[in-house]
Amino acid sequence: MKVRSDVLRVYQSIHIWTGIIAGIVLFIGFYAGSLTMFKGAIDAWSMPPSVTLPQVSTDRLDELVSQVLARDDKAKNGFSLHLNDHHQSPMTWYQQGSERELNMSNQLWHASLDELGQLVTQLSTPSELAELIDQLHRTAGIAGEVGHDQAGVYVLGVAAVLYFLALISGVIFLLPTLTKSFFALRKDKGESRFWLDAHNLVGITSLPFHLVISLTVIVFAFHDQLYDGLKHAVYGEKPLFAQPAPDRTPYTLADLPKISTVLAKVQDLAPEYQVHEMTFMSLNNPRATLRLGLYNPKGFMRGPVTDYLYLHPYSLKVSNSTIDQSDKGIWARTVAVFFGLHFGSYGGDLGRWVYFFLGLSGALLFYSGNLLWLEKRRKKQTRACRLMASATVGICLGSVAALAVSMLLGKWLYAHVSNINHIYLWLYYVVFAALVAYAFWRGAARAALLILPLCALATLAMPITSLIGLLVPSLGLWAPDSAVTLGVDLVALGFSGLFFYGYRLTRHRVLNGPQDSVWAIPSKETVVEETRLKTV
Repeated sequence: MKVRSDVLRVYQSIHIWTGIIAGIVLFIGFYAGSLTMFKGAIDAWSMPPSVTLPQVSTDRLDELVSQVLARDDKAKNGFSLHLNDHHQSPMTWYQQGSERELNMSNQLWHASLDELGQLVTQLSTPSELAELIDQLHRTAGIAGEVGHDQAGVYVLGVAAVLYFLALISGVIFLLPTLTKSFFALRKDKGESRFWLDAHNLVGITSLPFHLVISLTVIVFAFHDQLYDGLKHAVYGEKPLFAQPAPDRTPYTLADLPKISTVLAKVQDLAPEYQVHEMTFMSLNNPRATLRLGLYNPKGFMRGPVTDYLYLHPYSLKVSNSTIDQSDKGIWARTVAVFFGLHFGSYGGDLGRWVYFFLGLSGALLFYSGNLLWLEKRRKKQTRACRLMASATVGICLGSVAALAVSMLLGKWLYAHVSNINHIYLWLYYVVFAALVAYAFWRGAARAALLILPLCALATLAMPITSLIGLLVPSLGLWAPDSAVTLGVDLVALGFSGLFFYGYRLTRHRVLNGPQDSVWAIPSKETVVEETRLKTV
């Protein structure tokens, strides 16, 4: 396919500058986003098994609920039942805080039954590690609020617009050579050509995924504005989201149906789904709701893990559902598709692993794009190039290192602090800020030679910490208690190997590569000559 050279240059320029501007924050979003594919596993890994009380059979849940409601007034407002998940206590409710907001000081009650049918309870401050990683994914760690949403959400929304432009322009200027160089990895023509080929290959092969993510991030970031536009242009006076009228029948807690009755109702409505969670909310007012998290490994679900079915907790009348959107109009169906495609909540565990690797490949795409831009301008050695190199290494690799250090030290400190969530926050931002400052102070090359080994050592120490927890539990550490939590340590071990390999490549480039590069550490003679020239 032939495209005029001046047109290609325009699209190449668009691709480069949109990618450069958006790439750094998108790196953080993609890296953290890949980890959120396994939020449940990270949550289980970050808390000692002793926090979770043993599961009870489904036919004993009514007895458990009855005993809790007879003893605890907080549970009368609302509670959750977790079915067939040994990483969760069978029943939980909030003593302080709620699930609707991220609160570092939430207090959560756990309840179960012992072998004699006696109620067992304990109070804990739940680890919010997985939720904090999700916040990093949604905001790139940018603090502050704009209106009722976080400032980082809007920053990533703007970055996603630039990201979409970078994708389209990149495809256009690659079209003339796409058939010849699609699978070419030409290492014999130099490292720059090899990395450019790898960058193009990753971008083209994962293009559908990146288009979906860019568009869905735009929708999520600017959903209020989109909904306002739909309301004026399409719905008019008709409410965009119709709310059912509150049921003012004077129900009491004694009117709650048996759990077996609820499960039978779900079986009738969605026989292909499994109930993972039941959350009873606002039981003492007319807006009482029962939200059920339903999982179908072969289905296309709207939530990050499950679909949702909303019932009245007393009458079991359906008030809302994400299972079947066919009768809710094209906009509701479109939103459901956007949610499912962004979350990767289809295809079961295989689908989650695919999204995990696609997320990591996206982070690699942004990082390598910045490196290619810098390499192309290495002979110019401008101040802008040096600053961009420092920002790329400090912010991208610094966020990875800060997250790894936070996860590692959080496990060591869990038993010795009253609230581990504040430790996670402080560790992440202190380590991140220190590494970014170091990168700008010492330059990209020296920073990379510090941060990559730090990433490797921190991730390597995670499975070692779990092994120590198995051998010396008196230290307050704990070992994996299932394949799920063991998987977190094995993935960390794999990351460690990748970081060590990246360090070797970087060190070789720094020591043996061209000296006219931001990736080279200047020799003493070079520094003296640069100082002399500046003086002159």
